[in-house]
Amino acid sequence: MRELVVLTFTTLDGVMQAPGGPEEDPAGGFEHGGWSVGYWDEQLENVMGESMSPPFDLVLGRKTYEIFAAFWPHSDGTAAEALNSATKHVASTTLKDFEWENSKLIEGDVPDGIRALKEEDGPELQVHGSANLIQTLLEHGLVDEFRLKTFPLVLGKGKRLFNGGTVPAGLEMASSQVTPGGVIAATYRSGAEIRYGSFAE
Repeated sequence: MRELVVLTFTTLDGVMQAPGGPEEDPAGGFEHGGWSVGYWDEQLENVMGESMSPPFDLVLGRKTYEIFAAFWPHSDGTAAEALNSATKHVASTTLKDFEWENSKLIEGDVPDGIRALKEEDGPELQVHGSANLIQTLLEHGLVDEFRLKTFPLVLGKGKRLFNGGTVPAGLEMASSQVTPGGVIAATYRSGAEIRYGSFAE
């Protein structure tokens, strides 16, 4: 059994769309692409490196797969090497041909396909980007861990991490740190209970 981990950049108001540049994902008229770039520093680079240094497979939605496939095969460095060598499992109803090495289509029902992947032996499954796919994962309780990088800004519009697929769930913080640029890098584990109560008692 292997775990599925969501690695996401998000704003304080939960937007995760197009953090890396204006051309990344302008869907819905989104005009704020590249909002994470100005906050990047050595500490954040190290945090990302730690997440991507052990072996991992990728689980990606179609849009993120296409963005990654257009960029990473033509890049070099540690991140490029890790992403290019990882097995990519892609959730799509339209993609048939995969030019990026080590890419596979998740056949049939996506939740069932991801459950089957989790039951296999192998490295952890990492989800990068893939806002629409994450909603399916949330709805079906398939996320074991969130590694969130929360940036000190709000955008008011855009694709959000916790959106239409969100169901009530408790999380347990496993680690956290704040970068010099004000980015909160925190890891949350799924499976905790929500601690309901009332201050009126």
